[in-house]
Amino acid sequence: MASWRCVKQCGACCHLDPTDRPDLEDYLSPEELALYLSMVGDGGWCVHFDHTTRECGIYADRPRFCRVEPEVFKDLFAVEADDLNEFAIACCREQIDGVYGDRSLEMIRFDQEVGVIMTD
Repeated sequence: MASWRCVKQCGACCHLDPTDRPDLEDYLSPEELALYLSMVGDGGWCVHFDHTTRECGIYADRPRFCRVEPEVFKDLFAVEADDLNEFAIACCREQIDGVYGDRSLEMIRFDQEVGVIMTD
C-alpha cells in the first residue's frame, strides 16, 4: 500500500498561485487567507521557497495550512485520519501534475517514494 510522505526538493506545494486554488476562502480563516496571500511571490511561488535548493526556508515554522497532519486536514478539509494518506497522495499528485506535469521527474520521484504503482 502506498504511504504518503513529503518528497524533498519537489516544492510543488510551494506553488501557491491563488488562481489555481479558487476555494481558499472556503477553508482558510480570514487571518490565514491574508497570510497565505502575503506568501505568494513571483510566478505564484511562495516567497519562502528557495528555488536553488528547492526547499522551504521556514519549514520548521511554516503555517498550519502548509502542514500535512491529521488534525489540520480534519479541520481544513473534513478529512478523517484514516483517509489522510490516500487524500494527501491524491492532492500531491494533482499539484505535481499542475506544476511540473504528469510525466515529470518530480512525479516519478513522488510515485517511487510513496509507493504508487501506475498502470497504463
